[in-house]
Amino acid sequence: MKITHVEIIPLVGATVDGGWPQGHEKKENLHTLLEVHTDQGIRGVGSVFTSGALVEGAMGLLWPLLRNESGLEPERVTEKLRQSTFWQGRGGSVEHTISGLDIALWDIFGKACGQPVSRLLGGNYRDRIKPYGSILFDEPAALRAKLEDVVSRGFKAIKMGWRPFGRRDRKFDELLVRTARNTVGEEIELMVDAGGSEQFWPHGLNWARETAKMLANYDITWFEEALPPDDIEGYIELTKQSPVPISTGEVLTRRQSFIPWIERRAVDIIQPDCTKNGGLSESRKIAWYAFDHNVLMVSHGWNTAIGVAADLQLAAAQPVARYVEYLTPCEYIEELTTEPFVIDDDGFLKIPQKPGLGIELDHDKLKKFRV
Repeated sequence: MKITHVEIIPLVGATVDGGWPQGHEKKENLHTLLEVHTDQGIRGVGSVFTSGALVEGAMGLLWPLLRNESGLEPERVTEKLRQSTFWQGRGGSVEHTISGLDIALWDIFGKACGQPVSRLLGGNYRDRIKPYGSILFDEPAALRAKLEDVVSRGFKAIKMGWRPFGRRDRKFDELLVRTARNTVGEEIELMVDAGGSEQFWPHGLNWARETAKMLANYDITWFEEALPPDDIEGYIELTKQSPVPISTGEVLTRRQSFIPWIERRAVDIIQPDCTKNGGLSESRKIAWYAFDHNVLMVSHGWNTAIGVAADLQLAAAQPVARYVEYLTPCEYIEELTTEPFVIDDDGFLKIPQKPGLGIELDHDKLKKFRV
């Protein structure tokens, strides 16, 4: 089975604001789908967390290496792409694009074998997992309304991130967290993402340590991106001192980048994003390395339905997995597939068991999001 064509599908019209100071408009393109075609008619779909223009540029570099390659060997093929573009890739848009290709090739492999990707990744440890609804912080009244909406849709865990948390003063930060806890009660898990990968992040270890102490008073499940993403020494100290678990890792690419974070126990929870860090092939290796070092892996996913499906397959195949991220509300998750994801009464998502990623693109629905 040979690869014959890759269709690049930038998504526009329903882009969710990512929290950056300049904001994001719905018409902006932050996510791109890749549909990989084969000579036997089987197609696979992947998701890339970057713009279509950057994916186009990367594919110009990658396509001569990918043309007529096997559609049934995702790890070998994407490692070939990675090794062959070392001087122009090794991260950034090239690695992001390889990530989407890798997800699509696993989808093809699963469909060709008649098996869910999770089984091909090693086997199913679980058939459902808890999603956490991922939202941005807001002013207290607006935050309260957002949280009530997320809870009404069945989520039993919610992560709040970025502005205005950490952008004013400590009293306001605590007001936001107290508002959240009072709104959802004690039974809903809450996570806090400071958004330390924002440009020119102003806070250091002292701020993060004192903020972690405050979060502990409200039973916060974890504290994410409390420091800039290159401050591994700060994370090591913070993880040692924090009364709540510390997490980061969404901006890292390639499995090798995760090694020092795991080996040096810089975090309690490592968060690779398979739509940018190399795909399912790299994420599987990162997850097992984390497991061997007793670090929890929770996939990062500011995502599309394809990214969620990939995260679910990966979570099924890991010995210890507790959550998947679920951006909400998001039309790129809820309006792209023939069958929607459904949260059960316990607040869990069933992991699809159909061949491949277990979902199918609805091309009629996709039309309104295509450029």
